[in-house]
Amino acid sequence: MSSSASPESKKPAGGLARKAQILGFLLKYRNAGVFSFELDESALDVDLPKESGDDRPERFVEDLEALGPTFVKIGQWLSTRPDMVPAEYLEALERMQDDVAPEDWDAVHAVIEEELGVEPERVFVSIDEQPLGCASLAQVHRAVLRDGREVALKVQRPGIEALIREDLALLAGLAERADRMTDLGRRLQFADWVGEFRRALLAELDYRMEAQNLDRFGTHFAEYPEVFVPRPVWDLTRPRLLTMELLHGTKATDISGLRRTEEDLGGLASALVRAYLDQVFVHGEIHADPHPGNLLVTDDGRLALFDLGMVAHVPPRQRDRLLKLLFAAVDGRGEEAAAEAIAMGTRLEDFDEPRYVREISQLVARYAAHSDALSMSEGRLVLDVVRLSTACGLRTQAELSLLGKALLNLEQVARALDPELDVKQVVESHLQNVMSARLRQSFSLANLASEAMELQALVREAPRKVGDVLSLLADNRMQVRVAGLEESHLLESLHKIANRITAGLVTAALIVGAALMMGVEGGPRLFGYPAIALALFTVAAGIGLAIVFRALASDRKPRPREENAPR
Repeated sequence: MSSSASPESKKPAGGLARKAQILGFLLKYRNAGVFSFELDESALDVDLPKESGDDRPERFVEDLEALGPTFVKIGQWLSTRPDMVPAEYLEALERMQDDVAPEDWDAVHAVIEEELGVEPERVFVSIDEQPLGCASLAQVHRAVLRDGREVALKVQRPGIEALIREDLALLAGLAERADRMTDLGRRLQFADWVGEFRRALLAELDYRMEAQNLDRFGTHFAEYPEVFVPRPVWDLTRPRLLTMELLHGTKATDISGLRRTEEDLGGLASALVRAYLDQVFVHGEIHADPHPGNLLVTDDGRLALFDLGMVAHVPPRQRDRLLKLLFAAVDGRGEEAAAEAIAMGTRLEDFDEPRYVREISQLVARYAAHSDALSMSEGRLVLDVVRLSTACGLRTQAELSLLGKALLNLEQVARALDPELDVKQVVESHLQNVMSARLRQSFSLANLASEAMELQALVREAPRKVGDVLSLLADNRMQVRVAGLEESHLLESLHKIANRITAGLVTAALIVGAALMMGVEGGPRLFGYPAIALALFTVAAGIGLAIVFRALASDRKPRPREENAPR
């Protein structure tokens, strides 16, 4: 599935028109299980198109592509979120092609000249005007340097950054409103997701970041000579221009059966899986888009990886928990896998822990029994863990979804290279090696010295701290504070109850006073009754109706309480 229009032809209308276009898309698919929350049209201040009821996944992807480059990237990210998107839509998103018509060569030439500060002809012997590939954000051209080296020029499309920033600003506002107004928003925190997506996408627009990723991944892959990445040419790399080594080869998924027969590609597949596991669990980075189109089997029999614009960084503690979770899952220990997922996630108010542990244990048991089937691969297992977490009220970290998607794509490439490869065995064996290396590292001289220094500090400061505590106890000045009570639902409810009891007492007093005034002779009268008594009755009735109305209108289920597991 591809789009024939360039991003410039899809440049969004400004202001309310663009907001209406986006909201119309959300409204159209609100009953399809995607973005399944109620939209209050009266609060949006825009005229929305009528709902078509067309919820086919293919049509969903086409409409997403029609919204422009920002939403093509959103589609790629949504394909890593099984907690937000139904399975049939995930499959359609995975087939989504970031492929658009090329820009006019004069516009591309102008970008190259602006970034280099000189005419391209003074730097390159030649540049092919016909691009090697086109995507929504950039297109790639073959060029030859003065020293004869062939390079690939990744050139950002003109005006694309301004267009994306406008869309991201609109999306941030919509996400914040969805988080406030919908249960699904409170559960999934769309604003956090949009913020994370914004940081990643804006980083991807700076090609110096991608060049750094190429250098870093190249260093990390040095232990695996079968796998490599193209080297960037730093002197000719700018924010909107990436110059790198040109790769020649065949897509991993296009390898013919004859070539697999003539060459032993199992070693390439195994090295790729092991290199990626090291990248995640040793170096703490996840390539967020390792789809098969980004991997080439080169003419010299190696595996080349490119397009490293989207890389997620995993902190050390989160990395350890990811490792423990995956190791427990592939080893068939479902309860331990569930415990690690809970430790990584955020427990919502309706989190059902017993059900969650039971469901995860059954899932891991099915994986252990049928791990030879593609449907029960390691990547699918991790994505199913994410999906079950959402169903049971546990919000997982984005890194878990990215890991599952990366493993799924790696398994697809590995099986394309060697259908007989036992990916589960490779993963489990290498995870054991990583765990062993981690254990050995914990007993290294540097780590032992660090632990000794912390122990020394504890021993040195302990007497003084114990003395401070005893002094406070002796002077009767020991205080224990419970933070957050003033903001709790309990205190809010108590205030509401107290206010209504007070209003009820005032209403009752007014009614009693009005009844007593009814027996008073003389004074002004209204409709044959004492005017003061009628006034008291009217005020009492108004207060009573206000209490009832406020109770019906504002008493709603409290906002779900989120609880992070102990870190």
